[in-house]
Order: sequence, then C-alpha cells, then structure tokens
Amino acid sequence: MSGLVLKLGPKERVLINGAVIENGDRRSRLSIKTPGAHILRLRDAIHPGEVNTPVRRVCYIAQLVLSGDADAEEARMQLLRGIEQLSQVLTDHDSRKQLTQATASVLEGQHYQALKFLRALLPREERLLAACPT
Repeated sequence: MSGLVLKLGPKERVLINGAVIENGDRRSRLSIKTPGAHILRLRDAIHPGEVNTPVRRVCYIAQLVLSGDADAEEARMQLLRGIEQLSQVLTDHDSRKQLTQATASVLEGQHYQALKFLRALLPREERLLAACPT
C-alpha cells in the first residue's frame, strides 16, 4: 500500500497492522509509506453480523485482507468469483463500471481501492432488495 494517503476527520479511527489508532480533535492526513501494511478505516468496516447480502459478503472479504485477517492470495479467487457473481445480477452501466474497477483493483493487489468500488454498490443493492417482496 505504498503511497496511500488517509484523510482523517476529528476522532476518526483507523486500524493499522492490528492497532486501532484514533485521530485527535482536528482533521489530519497520514501518508502510509510501508508496502503491505494492513489498513482499514473503522468507519468503513462491516461487522460480521452485518454480512447479510451479496455485496456485503464480497466487501467483507476485501475488508479481511485489509485488516490482515485473510491472506491476499487466498482471498483473490473468492473476491474475483464474488465480483463475477455480482456482475451477473447488477447489469446496469454504473454497476458494471464499479465491478470492472473492483476487478482491476483486485488483480493489481489494491484491496483498499477494490473495497471502495464495491462499497459504492451498497446503496444500489439496498434499493434493489427493498423493491423485492420477501
């Protein structure tokens, strides 16, 4: 993750290599220079009990890689398979674009970017699920 820049709001928390770090009272900016550091913004974190939809499941896999709880190589196929399954359902142009970018990010080992593209699909998935009677 060489060159990753985190912009943190006041009191925002981030997980870096297993340590929870809380920002102070002002906005700040951190440049992460160490390649392979495990970094996850806690505001972006999905808790295990919230992994109850297809998009959330794929996001969670990327999150596990970022937190250091899953090996990137082992998770790669799960992520690509999950993205492929999502692409069979989310066929609109905007979703396809997000999924294509997420795939490219996974292939490049950029899991933070992959999570960012996948998270953009959460509101769309929520609307689709709300429109379907259960």
